[in-house]
Amino acid sequence: MTVPGVEVLTLGEALVSLRSAGPLALGGPLTMHLAGAETNVAIGLARLGHRSAWVGRVSDDELGEFVLRQLRAEGVATEGVARDPDRPAGVMFLERRTADLTRVRYHRAGSAGSALRPDDLAGPLAAGARVLHLSGITPALSDSARQATEYAARQAAVAGMTVSLDVNYRARLWSRDAARAVLTPLAGYASIVIASADELDLVAEPGTDEAGMVAALLDRGVQTVLVKLGSDGARAYTPEGVREMAAVPVTAVDTVGAGDAFTAGYLSGHLDGLDLPDRLRRAVALGAFAVTAHGDWEGLPRRDELSLLTGNAAGTTLR
Repeated sequence: MTVPGVEVLTLGEALVSLRSAGPLALGGPLTMHLAGAETNVAIGLARLGHRSAWVGRVSDDELGEFVLRQLRAEGVATEGVARDPDRPAGVMFLERRTADLTRVRYHRAGSAGSALRPDDLAGPLAAGARVLHLSGITPALSDSARQATEYAARQAAVAGMTVSLDVNYRARLWSRDAARAVLTPLAGYASIVIASADELDLVAEPGTDEAGMVAALLDRGVQTVLVKLGSDGARAYTPEGVREMAAVPVTAVDTVGAGDAFTAGYLSGHLDGLDLPDRLRRAVALGAFAVTAHGDWEGLPRRDELSLLTGNAAGTTLR
């Protein structure tokens, strides 16, 4: 089934996240959440009023239904999602090991999401979108998921869509050499490449400094390279030069999902036609919102809340 009128199409694996407030080894209650880099971006965009859609495969059981209900409740279109009766949902366990350290354990081998294939994407891609957003997580899941990601990037680029690629390297899924072999050619389809400073060598020739790797990407046709710097903000490179944006100072309680929030903010600014400084400003604002609440996406703002973190003193109560 196709999804008309979509501004941003994302694809990947949605996970059921079981969160513990303390060490998993001690037992205790778990809370169930939706997780996944691409679903985080889709939700962030939908909360800002953009029409976003997520495509993937989910288990044909209560956990798959949970994923779909969460996405639909947040306004993300799911008409292109396939239900897989033969594979389970991917699950991740997240423990707050100390006040400053969170650990994640994945149970996603053989999951419904990892069985994504090119045929799953033909209809949603044919329906069109202004932006296709991909992450480097999906092609690491399986051969068919890699083929689906490459197919989507190629088809979107041919159709004139803006292709956004967040490197999002996960060492537990594949080695850096394996990631580089897939992600470097994949970046050739992208207009926007997003990476942490230590991920740039996965999409550009390693062995040079940041400026050299960025220059290589721009020479290949990438229009914007965004380098995420965590609490130091971000840098954006374009053929016109480089711009920096400081992070919004906040009290962080959970950093999971901050990078996806940053991406959602930047893509929102792109869709709204903002200039580069304002796109970066929105991106770092969403990253700040993400770290001030528990959960991957739960703290992300609606459009009328974008100014809440600017101009208000710490501890302010709005009455």
